[in-house]
Parts: sequence; C-alpha cells; structure tokens
Amino acid sequence: MMFRTAVEHAKKHPGLVPQFFFICLGMGGAFMYLIRLARGPHVTWNKTSNPEPWNKLDPTYQYKFVAITTDYKNLKKEGPKF
Repeated sequence: MMFRTAVEHAKKHPGLVPQFFFICLGMGGAFMYLIRLARGPHVTWNKTSNPEPWNKLDPTYQYKFVAITTDYKNLKKEGPKF
C-alpha cells in the first residue's frame, strides 16, 4: 500500500525519485549496520547453550571500563585565572 502510494507520487512528480532512492538506500544501510553490530564477536543470541558467555574469556582479555568518578586531588588548578 505504501509502496504503491510512493510510485503514484513519483509518476506525478519525477523529482521525488532520487529522494525515494536515497531514503531507501539510507534505511538499508542503517539496517545493515545494526545487523553488523548485533553480530559482534562477543554477542550471543542463544542464551540456552551459553547463558554466561563472559566466563569463556581468557584472563588476558582487555576489558573496556568507563571511569565514572575522577580523582580531583591530582588536579593542579580549579580553572584558568583571567
């Protein structure tokens, strides 16, 4: 139904054809990017056979941590003096 409406608009206004093309291309690219992210090396979709996949990582694996707090004692100045 929606595709039929787009075709009817494109017949009436031929300048919309590139816009429809690039919108579809962008949506397809975004979809493929999300699929690629979901298939990462440490992502599992099967929770029954491997419910805790992080236990299979070896001890030399470098984890990514985020620092929530900052040690303000090591800072030399509060800010610039004008």
